[in-house]
Amino acid sequence: MTELIYSQFETTHNGFMGEIKDLDEATLDTQPEGFNNTIHWHIGHVLTISESLLFSFPDNTDHLPKHYHDLFSNGTKPADWPEDVPSVDELKEQLADQLERIKQIPEEKLSEKLPQAVLGAQTYGELITVAAFHEGNHAGRVNAMKKVLKK
Repeated sequence: MTELIYSQFETTHNGFMGEIKDLDEATLDTQPEGFNNTIHWHIGHVLTISESLLFSFPDNTDHLPKHYHDLFSNGTKPADWPEDVPSVDELKEQLADQLERIKQIPEEKLSEKLPQAVLGAQTYGELITVAAFHEGNHAGRVNAMKKVLKK
């Protein structure tokens, strides 16, 4: 089960990283009609939410600057960003680092009960699965955005 959980997250993560690979600045920062945010926002959002779910919530060990939550949480949008937003390259590096930290979570921790259920997850392992689903959802949104922007 442990290998399935880690593999599931890594596969989803690699799919997301594939969607955001080799995009130019205009594509990353253009909000297509019918969408609420930009690809740049989705990259920061995936990073921030996974960090919250997998590190901040259970262990209070957030590795991201506090202002990321102000930039990339649900309900935020690029139109409200200040000028000093992290670059896409910086966010991608942090996503790669985050994947390595996730793969270092000890096996015995995966069956640990959470203090409270989070999005239906009752254990840390289930929480990793929720994070993988979230990342996969955003990979699909980014894919759709790229198709709309190509037209």
